[in-house]
Amino acid sequence: MKSVWKPIDSVGLYVPGGKAFYPSSLIMNAVPAIIAGVKRIVCITPPTKSINPYFIKLIKELGIKETYFIGGAQAISALTFGTQTIKPVNKIFGPGNAYVAEAKKQLYGKVGIDLLAGPSEIIVVAENKNNPDWVASDLIAQAEHDENAQSILITDDKNFATKVLNSIKKIKKDLPKKKIIEKSLRNNGIIALVDNIEFAAEIINFIAPEHLHIHIFNYKKLLSKINNAGGIFLGEYSVEAFGDYNVGTNHVLPTSGAAKFSSGLGVLDFMKRNSIVEINEKSFTNLSDDTQKMSGLEGLDGHKLSVKIRQKK
Repeated sequence: MKSVWKPIDSVGLYVPGGKAFYPSSLIMNAVPAIIAGVKRIVCITPPTKSINPYFIKLIKELGIKETYFIGGAQAISALTFGTQTIKPVNKIFGPGNAYVAEAKKQLYGKVGIDLLAGPSEIIVVAENKNNPDWVASDLIAQAEHDENAQSILITDDKNFATKVLNSIKKIKKDLPKKKIIEKSLRNNGIIALVDNIEFAAEIINFIAPEHLHIHIFNYKKLLSKINNAGGIFLGEYSVEAFGDYNVGTNHVLPTSGAAKFSSGLGVLDFMKRNSIVEINEKSFTNLSDDTQKMSGLEGLDGHKLSVKIRQKK
């Protein structure tokens, strides 16, 4: 038996265009599909009064030949069932609003779905030796995505937590998305105080965050206990924003606890595996008895017959 990997015939890439347009998200979805060898890549995005020039440039650079301006749940439906102008695809990728997520959830099975993306989230682990301004900036970076984003700090020092809070107040004042940051942190921001910084592992594995940034200097012991996290960033200089853009990792990551059973987007998500079996007469003889016993155990006499009939030869 051997396995053969082949690209999916066609995929649809949903590119959000409502509150914001993220060129990096288009790149993160399209490049693995191109590397995998997908023959037909369809890009679909909500219509706007003025088309983002970066979007047009990227479509050309990536060589995507099919682009449609349609958004929301109806876009997911169009990619699934097809319309007079849009042929259906085999699998859909890309984040969207709550309506897009619900449409993907309901149509899974009729079409392949990458993952059900929720609000962005980060856990930052830090101690009193770390720079509170740097830690505050990492929490703010996730909070500015939208009001539902979640930023969590885990520390073993109450005074350090207070310093981080003061840094947040200071830094956010000059940021354009100040109101979004404030609402996000007020509704979803958490500071978890632990007696020992190593206890952070239990919280992290329970939450299974999209992003995990471990600031502490001796991070190896804590890292060995982490099973559930989408993207992990080690040390003070491993800024999560690098993971969003240019260090080679994909920023399409599991959210809402999905890191417990899934990983970030990659080339293999745009491929499928075929199992190929070729049995000669000698191997047939060696496997026949065990196969017939299992068939009989499960009450599948047709299975058993398909082997037995060849033994009569």
